[in-house]
Amino acid sequence: MIYIHRHILDRRYGLKRWQIGEIASKIGQLYYHYYIRTSDINNLWEAYSFYSAIRSRQYYSGVSLEDKSELMIKKLRYYARFIAVCLLMKKLKTVEDLLHELDLQVVDYNSTYEPDDQIEWSVVIQEVKAFLAAEAVVNILHSDQNAIVLSHRLTPRTTPPVERLAAMTLSLHEIIIIGNVTDQAKFSEMTIDMFRMIQTLEREKRNEEFNHTSDPPSRASFEKSFSFSSTRGYYSGITPPYTENFNRGKRDNPHKYILYKPSITQIMMFLATGFKELPANGVLLMYISADGCFPLATNSPHSSSYDMGGVITSCRKEIDGFNKNLLNVKEIHCLFPGDLHPFTRKPLFLIVDSDNSHPFEYVRQYFGHPFVVLMSPQMLPPPFKGYHRNGNLFTLFLHSPLTAVCLICKISSLTVQHWERCQAVVDRFIAEASALFTRSTVDLNYLQFFGDDFLRLIILRYIFCEVVLRNHEVFKLPDFRPRCYPPLPESEIIEHPVLLHFIYDLAALLEVRNQFVNSNPQPHMPE
Repeated sequence: MIYIHRHILDRRYGLKRWQIGEIASKIGQLYYHYYIRTSDINNLWEAYSFYSAIRSRQYYSGVSLEDKSELMIKKLRYYARFIAVCLLMKKLKTVEDLLHELDLQVVDYNSTYEPDDQIEWSVVIQEVKAFLAAEAVVNILHSDQNAIVLSHRLTPRTTPPVERLAAMTLSLHEIIIIGNVTDQAKFSEMTIDMFRMIQTLEREKRNEEFNHTSDPPSRASFEKSFSFSSTRGYYSGITPPYTENFNRGKRDNPHKYILYKPSITQIMMFLATGFKELPANGVLLMYISADGCFPLATNSPHSSSYDMGGVITSCRKEIDGFNKNLLNVKEIHCLFPGDLHPFTRKPLFLIVDSDNSHPFEYVRQYFGHPFVVLMSPQMLPPPFKGYHRNGNLFTLFLHSPLTAVCLICKISSLTVQHWERCQAVVDRFIAEASALFTRSTVDLNYLQFFGDDFLRLIILRYIFCEVVLRNHEVFKLPDFRPRCYPPLPESEIIEHPVLLHFIYDLAALLEVRNQFVNSNPQPHMPE
């Protein structure tokens, strides 16, 4: 059918091959935008299929013969868009091939036309290289030493178990993801932090859990045994039993707004839009990865939610000369905790990854609806200063807890078998933390969010993050640890001995036991 349509465009309408390629590229871009708005992975796959067809059929191969710079620009833009799609699909080998081809095309473009935008295209290439470097935190190696790329989207095998309670009535419907960290690796108006959270808050396409092109290992279901000799297969044609009800009865992925360096006006507008779209039992999740905006004056004992600063929301602009030296003038390009008060009229789940995250614990529940905020450490130990360029540590914990542990323990590669054993310990931690959570005196705000798969996963990974950092020798100071509001019960969850044992077991498996300080007995190794 595709061949027939292409034949009609070619023969009946006399379109050149690059014109057919341009039509296909625009259709692919349309599917990509649908994906960004709907989070429907099928749209991302459709975009990939169109872009891939353009490349395999070489629709743009004759562009150089036309001797028109604007056609070369269309070709370069196609490459940039295809790379963005492949990054989101974790097809990193294809990204490397496309990057090599784009590099050659840019050299040809520059030498032929000597355009004014030479530097811009060189920057695009450097951005992709920096993005790939930032994503390569730890290499998972197969027996043949080839790297395996893992998917971190939600699947039946990565959905934490839960003991259902009557209070668990809410579900995640609207998501706002904001990225504004200076000098952080980014590509196509998407920072590495945004890239990670986008995937964390999506369900994997059903058929792709076992058919990923990069052949990552599968994961044992939480409901199954955690024995290392379980039925974990690989995506090389071996299809483990699938949880049939994963998609049946489940809603689509939550709707997302992706905002790169937005203004305060844009943030308030999208907050209002997401707020308006929430159903009666819906939750709005707001994720912020941004530089801190600090107050001009020392806080008084009676500081309000506008006196402790917040996070920068757009490229910082100087206050005009008349006002900038006045202590009572606040930065206008800043999202303050108080700005969120109107949106607590409905359930709000807030994640703030910033060097000024703590003021957001002062967002007040004036309307009595559920509210939780997870806040990153405001400081990192000296060995990790400047790491934000490759993505913030807190976000990495929420995206891939084991990868984050490898980072702080300076582990750059693991065999796939070793990774699987370590991941099993992380899974056991998450399952046990979920059980403790529903049986403890945890604040009701958490329980109302805990019934949603995504929010439960985020909360449990936060717990994992805090337990790990509390017990790692480099993160001893309280300023190096995350915070949450309402606070979680320490003795019942954060300092629970069973959870601590899992962390020590993991450290022993990774052979970094000496990096974790405790006075407890030696860890028990999983069987």
